[in-house]
Parts: sequence; structure tokens; C-alpha cells
Amino acid sequence: MKILVVGGAGYIGSHMVKLLHQVGHDLVTLDNLSNGYRDAILFGEFVEGDIANRKCLEQLFNKHKFDGVMDFASYIQIGESLEKPEMYYQNNFMNTKILLDMMIKFDVKKFIFSSTAAVYGNPKYTPIDEKHLKQPINPYGKSKWMVEQMLEDYDKAYGLNSICLRYFNAAGADPEGELGERHVPETHLIPLILQAASGRKKNIKIYGLDYDTHDGSCVRDFIHVTDLCDAHLQAFNTLLKTNQSSTLNLGNGNGFSVKEVIDAVKFVTGVDFEVVNEPRREGDAPILVADASLAKEQLDWQPKYDDLETIILHAWRWEVKLNKILAG
Repeated sequence: MKILVVGGAGYIGSHMVKLLHQVGHDLVTLDNLSNGYRDAILFGEFVEGDIANRKCLEQLFNKHKFDGVMDFASYIQIGESLEKPEMYYQNNFMNTKILLDMMIKFDVKKFIFSSTAAVYGNPKYTPIDEKHLKQPINPYGKSKWMVEQMLEDYDKAYGLNSICLRYFNAAGADPEGELGERHVPETHLIPLILQAASGRKKNIKIYGLDYDTHDGSCVRDFIHVTDLCDAHLQAFNTLLKTNQSSTLNLGNGNGFSVKEVIDAVKFVTGVDFEVVNEPRREGDAPILVADASLAKEQLDWQPKYDDLETIILHAWRWEVKLNKILAG
């Protein structure tokens, strides 16, 4: 199949490009490199461009007959979305609409969308299933929920089939060490802790030790980036077979506390580092764990790297490599 990967130079997108190449798909990656890296695209054709640019998209869809599109081009920082909501509604919603409209124009009817657990807002219960109330509390989550609703309407009106995959906490790195996470600024927990272990950060902060959890710190569900990409591949295959749109959670279904992740990093790396206790941050839910049973059932998917220490080990290998690159 010929697949357009939008935002394929970023963290998850670049791992997706590698997997799609490994299983034999023909790839084109479109990325404006605002948050991605050209050297992360290891396979297929690369086009530097933006989905907001209709002319660029038209040329691309004219040149290639795509069988489907995978979209990883969203902005993802919750704090930034609160400070600059216009950025998030423009890029995550309006620019996605431009992409979808171009797909309809060129009769491309298969779309895999990277959504988020942020559409649920503060959870009423956990583990969270897909039926949980959708009540996002920040522009990031709201922009993703808006796209999900648009996709539902586009399916009914235009026959554009989609699978929305709601991520919990993507983590880890390519097991072969070729790719990994390098957000600027970094906001994800595991790479931040690893930066403290490698010396790139002075310490790691725990925001709140008075939550109603087993050790007082927040509990989160971490899913290996390779397992995440495998679910995307299975979603695309499922869409080709069934032509049925759906929305699915992606997580391991296991929760680990911030303190447990810090202890696991110290164990895996063999490095001790300073941990600073800070007051709670506004908007942090005590527990966020996925019920991903529907994805496992519908996609015939099972995470391979669900062990926390394995996730950390792969991310640590990448952090060591990245540290050497940054040091010159």
C-alpha cells in the first residue's frame, strides 16, 4: 500500500515510518519540521511541507495515489495549549480539516488519527473505557475531541473511514536504538527522569505526594512507542478489511506511580540522582489508566513491551546516545 505519514519526523511518526517500511509499505512523509527532525526519517520519500498549505497537499495528492493517511502532526503540550489556544485550534483542528478535505477531493478514504486520553478530562472512574464521558479540560484535549467528532460526520457524509486511537502515555524508544524521543521542551515523565540520570537535568521533581494512591504520587499508564505503532498498523489493516470507523484506547492497562517510575529508572540505569518534592500541579488527575480491551479485541493487538523496566531500558539507551550527540 502507499501511505502518507503526516508528521512523520516526530517521535511517534518516525517510529511509524520505520515499521511501515519493515512490513513493505510504500511511504511518503510530510512534515514541516517545526517539532520533528529530518534525520529521523530513515525510509521512504520525504516532503518538507505543511498540511495548512493547500497547494502543497494538492501537488502531493496529484503525484501519488495514496491508499491511506496516518496523522501525527498535532501539537501536544497541555500547558502551551492553555497559553496559546489559537495555535492548537488552528493546527490540530483547522489544519486537519484541510487535510481531510483534500483526502475527500482525491478519493482517499482511509485515515488513522492520533487522538489522546485528554479527551476524557478528569476521569470519573478508572480504568477508563471508550464509553467514558468526553469532557476535555484544556485546548489540546478539546481540539482532538473536535477532530474526532468531525471524523464521525465525514464518515457518514463522505464515506471517509477512520480509526481514532486515544493514547495514554507514549514512552520508550526504538529497541534497535535508531530512534527515540527528543521533544524541545521535554514534558514527558520518563525522558525527564532519564535526563536527571544522565546529568542533563539537575534533578527530577515530583508534583504532589498527597494523592489518593498507594504511595501518594500520581499513577499513569505507559505504552511503548513500538507497541503504539504496531496498533496503528493493525488499525490500518482492520480499516482496509472492514471499512468500519471506530475509536479505541491505547494503553497497557497497568498503572505505575511517579515514585515507582523514578525507582525503576534508578534500578535500570544504576544512577542515583536528586528528587525534589513539589506541591501538586493544577489539573493532574490522581490515576489515569486505560481499559484497552476493545483495541486488543478489534485489532487483534497485544503489547509486546509492557514491562516498565524494558520501556525505560530502551529509552535509556536512546538518552545515552543522544547525550553523546549533543556533547559533540
